[in-house]
Amino acid sequence: MKKVEIRWRDLDPNRHLANSAFMDYMSQARLDFIKERGISQKTLEKYQIGPVVFYEHIYYFKEVSPDDSLYVNVELKGMSKDGMFFEFVHNLYDGNGQHMATCELMGAWIDLKKRSLTPMPKALLGLFEDLDKPADFRTLTKEDTRKNGVKPQNIDPNF
Repeated sequence: MKKVEIRWRDLDPNRHLANSAFMDYMSQARLDFIKERGISQKTLEKYQIGPVVFYEHIYYFKEVSPDDSLYVNVELKGMSKDGMFFEFVHNLYDGNGQHMATCELMGAWIDLKKRSLTPMPKALLGLFEDLDKPADFRTLTKEDTRKNGVKPQNIDPNF
């Protein structure tokens, strides 16, 4: 569980936590989560890979105000057998343990030289397999990355 510091700039005009702040907090917690388990920025640079996000879905349960204490936990909700695809779930709680929001994120690893999706290097796969997982952890397939049915649609370039 990672404690989050609410900053003045994280508030929206209604004086509660802005949508973008939720994403920032959960993103930082996720990066810290994998870094604490041995996958640092230097490690990613060594293997010339980086994460690419397919989608983030946030579900809001309670309004977060500037005086709330916030904590984020992160779990690996799914991963493909080769580690190419991953799914994380983030839960945000206040200081009393009340569930404020949940974020589900799906993504993959990209080879930074080839600019294409790539399996996780075998040397890192074991580190990822040891991450905290919820009871509903699942093995992902390519089809899971398209589960929302949204497909790209080209438009006439002369619009």
